[in-house]
Amino acid sequence: MGDTKRDGWDKAAIILQPVGGLLTALAVAAVGFFASSFLERRQAIDTNVRLYSELMSKREEAESALRKDMFVSIIQSFLQPALASLDTKVLNLELLVYNFHESLNLKPLFTHLKGQVAGSRDGAKQEYMERLDKAAREVVRKQMLVLEGAGKKFDRTIDLETLWKTPGGIPLEEATLTLENIKRDFRIIVLYADSKAKELKIRLEIRTHKEPPAGVETNVVEFGVGFFDFPIIDNTRLSHDQRCAIVLTAFGESSADITGIYFPGAYASLKEKPYYQEVVQNLLKANQFLGESKAR
Repeated sequence: MGDTKRDGWDKAAIILQPVGGLLTALAVAAVGFFASSFLERRQAIDTNVRLYSELMSKREEAESALRKDMFVSIIQSFLQPALASLDTKVLNLELLVYNFHESLNLKPLFTHLKGQVAGSRDGAKQEYMERLDKAAREVVRKQMLVLEGAGKKFDRTIDLETLWKTPGGIPLEEATLTLENIKRDFRIIVLYADSKAKELKIRLEIRTHKEPPAGVETNVVEFGVGFFDFPIIDNTRLSHDQRCAIVLTAFGESSADITGIYFPGAYASLKEKPYYQEVVQNLLKANQFLGESKAR
């Protein structure tokens, strides 16, 4: 048989066959290179994350140990009062306030130390009083910044001259706030004002709106409020793991200013642990929210 004449497709197949093999080899090499680079980058990221987690864990441990030593050292000055001067006590209270104000109820220490300062004959008595007031106001300011970002607030002014002339106390304008789809009415009745101690006695009536036929649920509490009452610590527990606090922001000769703050219980002091039922309700609420988000 004679050689058949090759057409253009045959010639192309002869030329492209080795080229195809070369391209396949290049593709395999490229895939291997990129896969290797991806795995190396992924391994580097995992290593960095692990190192960062270890460093943060060690940092938290070191900070916790430092705070523990600081707390023990400071509290000794109050447990052994004979060994500490008035200036040292004020300084130690300032250290406690600025470092542990979110977890400790420091009002008893403030009140006790203020009494000691008032009864002393120290020439720096006025300076110590100003430092105590400044420390308390700074803590309230910091805590209110946090709570206002997560909750709702209202401000009221109290006419002290009218209050002193009214034996049964004076009611303030009612406030209605809604937080996490829960609507509540807050009504404050100021019962008494102590101008010397700069404290108020308050009755707080809270009405919670509920779905029919439940209607409205009412809670009534009475308490005193002064400059040493801090909202994260001194607050009223409400249903659905929520809180309400009244803060004294100013006390003058003829008037006083207060702020009411309504906030989630997650922002309360660490010692205020939620009930198990509230934890379950929060988990169910979070799962429902995730389910609605996925459905969208």
